[in-house]
Amino acid sequence: MTKIIYHDPQGKTHDIDVKPGQSVMEGAVRHAIPGIDADCGGACACATCHVHIKPDWWDKVGAPNPMEQSMLDFADNVTEHSRLSCQITVSEALEGLEVTIPEA
Repeated sequence: MTKIIYHDPQGKTHDIDVKPGQSVMEGAVRHAIPGIDADCGGACACATCHVHIKPDWWDKVGAPNPMEQSMLDFADNVTEHSRLSCQITVSEALEGLEVTIPEA
């Protein structure tokens, strides 16, 4: 299991163990983390799993691909470190990854 740290819109921190191979979104949904709705179920067809990546993790997580970037156009509070959590696959290399769920 890989620990992912979620900061929800109310400022609460959730340390969650997520199985490698799952997405950051799946970990949030399975543990009912507030602010990640995942309306499309991880198909990169909405922006309801939008998160901000801590800048020191950006190189490990990487930039969004063009399809994800187009979905981010529909999200609120987009920053240069925005990603859709459904598009981030958890691996051991992401142990301790911190994501912040912006307010909608």
